[in-house]
Amino acid sequence: MSAGAGWDRARWAALADGLLLAARPYASPDRARITLPGGPGGYGHDVDGLEGFARTFLAAGFRLAGERGADPLGLAQWYADGIAAGTDPHHPHRWVRLDEHGQAKVEAASIALVLDLTRPWLWDRLAPRVQEQVVDYLAPAVGDDTYPRINWVWFRLVVQTFLRSVGGPHSLEEMREDLATHDGFVRGDGWLADGDARAFDHYVGWALHLYPTLWGRMAGARDLAADRRAADTALLDRYLQDAVHLVGGDGSPLVQGRSLVYRFAAAAPFWVGAVAQVPTVAPGTLRRCASAVVDHFTAHGVPDGRGLLTLGWHGPWPALAQTYSGPGSPYWASKGLLGLALPADHPVWTADDAPLPGAAADDLRAVRPAGWLVSGTHTDGVVRVVNHGVDHARPGDRVGDSPLYARLGYSTATAPLLDPASWSDPVDQSVVLADAAGARTHRAGFTTLALRAPRTVDATGTDVPAGSAALAGASRAAAHWLAPSPGSASAGHGYGAAGTARDAGTVTVVSLVRGAWEVRLVRVARAVPEAVELQVGGWPLAADDAPVATRSDDGVEVTAGTATSLLAVPGPPAGTPVTTSVVRREDASPLGRHAAVPVVSAPAHRLPDDVVPGWFVVAVGLVGRPAGDAAHPAPRVAREGVGGVAVTWADGARTTLTLPHDDTDDTDDTDDTDDTDADTGTPAPAGPVGER
Repeated sequence: MSAGAGWDRARWAALADGLLLAARPYASPDRARITLPGGPGGYGHDVDGLEGFARTFLAAGFRLAGERGADPLGLAQWYADGIAAGTDPHHPHRWVRLDEHGQAKVEAASIALVLDLTRPWLWDRLAPRVQEQVVDYLAPAVGDDTYPRINWVWFRLVVQTFLRSVGGPHSLEEMREDLATHDGFVRGDGWLADGDARAFDHYVGWALHLYPTLWGRMAGARDLAADRRAADTALLDRYLQDAVHLVGGDGSPLVQGRSLVYRFAAAAPFWVGAVAQVPTVAPGTLRRCASAVVDHFTAHGVPDGRGLLTLGWHGPWPALAQTYSGPGSPYWASKGLLGLALPADHPVWTADDAPLPGAAADDLRAVRPAGWLVSGTHTDGVVRVVNHGVDHARPGDRVGDSPLYARLGYSTATAPLLDPASWSDPVDQSVVLADAAGARTHRAGFTTLALRAPRTVDATGTDVPAGSAALAGASRAAAHWLAPSPGSASAGHGYGAAGTARDAGTVTVVSLVRGAWEVRLVRVARAVPEAVELQVGGWPLAADDAPVATRSDDGVEVTAGTATSLLAVPGPPAGTPVTTSVVRREDASPLGRHAAVPVVSAPAHRLPDDVVPGWFVVAVGLVGRPAGDAAHPAPRVAREGVGGVAVTWADGARTTLTLPHDDTDDTDDTDDTDDTDADTGTPAPAGPVGER
């Protein structure tokens, strides 16, 4: 049975109820705090207890709303007891207040959202004294200008919207200001950023699209939302046209960005689409994508044997967490249960089950705002993203690469390596210059050059349809070594390390993507003498058994489980010292104890360039099956005229591409083919996604 099939509403409800009941034994006697097992999080046990309450309260609220108040588990009274104690300023288990710790501002938004959603069955039945306590607890959000102007604007806005609906303090000026800030996040094609850094990740869906839709249905937002709903829905609809193609055939979400411990919160935007009744993506497709995501995790032992969510991806792996994460943090996965807020007669539950997009044929598309080339292959279900636009930094920044954002590739079958060495010395999905001691450079702050749809023809010379053709992307980095500032080289909030940068040279990377393969062309200019070697790293694979590697004169491949990572060098000249190697790491990946990355290296000042003059060419492949599969041979590469390249794919299709001609020119010169199709183009300016 394929991922997501058979997940009806009853099965979803059983998952939610199991999570809620499993968390109850860890509640304080008054039910105000739920402190899950594990050491204290980055903000201490007081915050952990509030997080555990607020994040499971989301799931409880969705259950109550979707059942129209039917409550066999006694959720309303159980959480009402906790609210009464938590908002009592004199209670020994009172909640951390909004003016005492910033994290309380995040959790307060969940509490306010659910109180509004379940108003007839919870808020309206609270004693007047408790209602007054709740208003007093939430009131510090008004007039607080310390909320970061990132997705946190929604935490202030949701709280003030609820307060407005119950006659509490609020500021219409601040509410309109927060809406205007959100509108400034729009980057095109339904994608939103969060500030002035380039950080697109799952927050686009589970925060920046979730809150506008749910907020617009709050009692205190009706007049403010009336003129916005159509535009917000249109943005969400366009985003979902991309997002449904980022779910792997096995249901895995893309393993990219921070807060991955939230796991099936990645299903949230599909349910949001159902709530908003988006016009383009069918309800059956939305449910199938959401179901595939949650199915992926339940198939890999989530929740655990106790029924709990832990800090990790499949099993526990605390290194995946950010510094702000605590034992209750993973319960933001409750957002992925939002579909349960929709009753059983809603179209998303009554629609016929739909196949996952890309299940029947290969899929190729560009996400312009993020600078992503997305390639899914139906034979193995793997979705790959080649990244020329996201680094969680700004153009020109001289910081370290964040493995969560700045790698050249991410997929649904691999995870970036996250051990300390991978933060300081990038290896997987990287193109770096290395010095004699082996120190590797960083690319953060790079310039995105272009995303294009070059011409691809079949063996008869007929143009190949866009979805089966090829896509090209390019970026140029001022490669730099980094001496990190003390304490900055950590997972933090997802940013790369700060420190003192030292120039190494200019590295231009052009990617031509089709199916399981990327043809990666690299040019190095103005390399300093200390830059002795160019290294090109492939896809990282990890498993509990050690990956198996095979090396040859012109390539290297690594196999782990049912996946193979391949690097092939098309025709290096005889005598040119191109070398292959495999970098192995332990406990560096949430996908397995042992990790390995294939690497191809060449002298930085004497690159082999007989295939395409001036360019080092490497074919980078990721196949979701063991090595030796004859169905996935590497593409062949040859020069095409002056300054061009021709790639012949395994099926005989041929793609031609004009390459950038000047390493000081940042214009859109990667190709001269018209790219007016909606799925291709030059990326718009990008921005970050905010904390939590």
